[in-house]
Amino acid sequence: MAYPIERKLVIGVSSSALFDLSESNQIYLDHGVAAYRDHQETNIDLPFPRGVAFPFIRRFLSINKAFPKQSPVEVVLLSRNSPETGLRIFRSIKHYGLDVSRAAFMAGRSPHEYLPAFNASLFLSANESDVQRAIDEDYPAGVVLPSKVYDDEADAELRVAFDFDGVIADDEAETVFKKNNDLEEFQAHEAKNMSIPHQPGPLADLFKKLSFMQKLEEKRQKEEPSYQKILRISIVTARNAPSHERVVTTLKDWGVSVDEAFFLGGMEKSRVLTVLKPHMFFDDQRSHLESPGGDIPMVHIPFGIANQKAV
Repeated sequence: MAYPIERKLVIGVSSSALFDLSESNQIYLDHGVAAYRDHQETNIDLPFPRGVAFPFIRRFLSINKAFPKQSPVEVVLLSRNSPETGLRIFRSIKHYGLDVSRAAFMAGRSPHEYLPAFNASLFLSANESDVQRAIDEDYPAGVVLPSKVYDDEADAELRVAFDFDGVIADDEAETVFKKNNDLEEFQAHEAKNMSIPHQPGPLADLFKKLSFMQKLEEKRQKEEPSYQKILRISIVTARNAPSHERVVTTLKDWGVSVDEAFFLGGMEKSRVLTVLKPHMFFDDQRSHLESPGGDIPMVHIPFGIANQKAV
């Protein structure tokens, strides 16, 4: 029996994150709503090109194919389009064979307030204003940054990488560091509190539920040794020893685990990400969301002290 939506891992995605809408958006900016509507109607059977979040979403939905009886995950389209202009989006979804059937079309308004209604553990959008409003109301959301889109359909693995502070965990430790920009003070604080788990950050629920999906896969692999796991979860953090201990304490307390953890001690994260090649990397600091080739899908989580503007 399929899980009810209250028990599923749900991701809300905007059309601007799922597809490349740059041509349509330019028509809207240059010529207005009427021309935008006409353009969508004229090209209704022409699929939109794949967007930055497309490879991530396609692989995420493949979890249901591995567990068809439970169908434990779902993607909901949350769009600023009207139902009329959204027709092309759903035809594009059908063209690419994505199992997405639920949607909210808001006709120009932000859809963020409906995240709880859909039980969403994440809202992905290219609209920074919509994401910031979601974060300000304590909803889990991230801005999908522009990057090259590469979707190798022969590669079934879904690689998801997270920063720790301000993403999975709260920004308590970052607040200590940012206060005086003092690494020694930060290390001393984390060593003192290494046995105390961090409070959850904005993407903690997503992280925990992905870990549960891994447990489903591990159970399946024990029953069926030839089964190839889909999910691979990593933490890529600027922390190093001894502050890494509190990360481990937190994961243990939450009953979750990761496939890899990288404690980089201030190294550029792109050095690891270029090898890891995640289908999505989540970080709360823009300065960490860069790669030499511009080909790693990056998501900015505008949460906490790292994103407070100086007064």
